[in-house]
This record gives sequence, C-alpha cells and structure tokens, in this order.
Amino acid sequence: MYEQITSNKRRSFLLIIVFIAVILLLGWVFERLTGMGEGGLILAAFIAGGSALTSYYAGDKIALAVSHARPVAKEEFPYLINVVEGLAIAAGLPAPRCYVIDDTAPNAFAAGRDPSHSVLCVTTGLLQKLNRVELEGVVSHEMAHIRNYDVRLQTLAVVMVGVIVLLGDWIMRSLWWGGRSRKISGDRSGVGAIFLVLGLLFAAFGPLVAQLLRLAVSRRREFLADASGAMMTRYPAGLASALRKISADAEPLESANKATAHMYIVNPLKNLKGSLNRLFSTHPPVEERIAALEKM
Repeated sequence: MYEQITSNKRRSFLLIIVFIAVILLLGWVFERLTGMGEGGLILAAFIAGGSALTSYYAGDKIALAVSHARPVAKEEFPYLINVVEGLAIAAGLPAPRCYVIDDTAPNAFAAGRDPSHSVLCVTTGLLQKLNRVELEGVVSHEMAHIRNYDVRLQTLAVVMVGVIVLLGDWIMRSLWWGGRSRKISGDRSGVGAIFLVLGLLFAAFGPLVAQLLRLAVSRRREFLADASGAMMTRYPAGLASALRKISADAEPLESANKATAHMYIVNPLKNLKGSLNRLFSTHPPVEERIAALEKM
C-alpha cells in the first residue's frame, strides 16, 4: 500500500513538471512569433495569476455555490458529523466543515486549499443509500484528498491548462492577423519558418495535450485517495462497496457539470464506454479502483 502511494505521488509530480515545461515552451514560441517581447507574456502571467489567486482563496466557495450545497447542522445529520470528526482525529487533521447537496444521487467531494481551510460535501442520496461502513469509506477517501493536498494540485493543474489554452489562442490569432511578420519576415536563416511550424503545432495540440495531462493527474490522485482512505479505516472493503453502489446508481446528479466533475468521488456525468471516452474521463474506471482495493 505504501509503495502504491509513493508511486502515485511520483507520477503526479512528473506530470506537473511536464505541464510547466509545456507552458514555458508555448510562452517562448509566442514571444518569437509575435515580436511582442515581454509585454504579451507579462499580460498572460497577470491573467493566470489572477485566476490562480481566485481559485486558491475562493475555490471551495465557488464549488459549493455551483453545486447548490448548504451547510449541515449537527442536529440534522449527527452520524455524518460523527463519522467526519472521528476520521479527522484518526488522520490527525482538523475536521472539515460539512455541507450537503439535496439530491437523491449518491456522491461526495472535498474542496479547500489546505486541511485548515477545507470542506466536505455529500449528497442526501449518499446518506440515504450507504450504510455506516460505506459512508466511512467515502469520507476517508475525501479526507485523503484533503490530507494529500489533492484539491490544491487540481487547482494548479486547471490554471496551467488555462494558461496553455490562452497562449495557444494568442499564437493562432497572431498568426492569423499577421503579427508574426516582424519576427519571421526578416529572418533569412529559415529559423522563422521553424518557429512558425512550432507555433502552429503547439497552438493546435498544446491545449489538448494539457487537458489529457490534467485528466491523468486527476485519475492518479483518485487511486492515491482510495489507498490513503483505506489506510484510515483499515477496511478497504467498505470503500469498495461504496464505489459499487455509487457507480451503479442510475439517478443523475442535477447540479453536476464539467467544471466540478473531477472533484467527486465518482464521475457524476454519464460517460459512454470505449477507450477514447476513458482517455478523456476525469476518473479511472470504477472496476479498476475496486480491484486495487480488493488486493490490499
């Protein structure tokens, strides 16, 4: 189990390094093509920084608002509060603030920039359809996301993808409107043509590659949270049973959308079968997650 956690952390770190490399390369190509010098990159950095700050300090509030979640009073769902507080003590973490979504579809997510500023949100359907052992499995999974700083990682990944998409769009616009002429037309060594080809390739495929990398990070973190959560409860079968019930439930989560789908324990959006759809999925197949838990 510890080897699996170490392996997933290493691979996630490598994926983030690739993100940074792609952003730097796109920025360099953009500057060479447009001739804007540092001005364009400074503007891109300013936009990215503003988005990052908003996501960092208000990401949990935005996610809760989009999901139509409301705070939970201990008198309303005492067993939920008891489970959360008990697992928080076991994990050595502050108990996250609890929220609930009034929806019959079972699901849950965690948000927040660090363990001291975190929230845990479940649907009423989850509380109605899962037994206590299964609920402990779900809560332990979300507590693992909080302890492992997965939400912060996902926020950074989303911002990086946004920067890549922005730079790619600017490159395409500069090529379309002829802004590259100052750099390329005066280049008689053929290097300008190389920059042109690089710019087109990265502008066209950079955002797609970035999205695939972000989804890969998300899928890796799900395996890690499953393993870490099982360590908290010392009963992997509870989480495995919960995953079976949640994934088999046919009721749609009304407040789910593509922006928040990656946050849930099981993808709330209904995806088609097939390798291509799995490639673009925010979560690994539930069958693989259950199989990994059963091997523990």
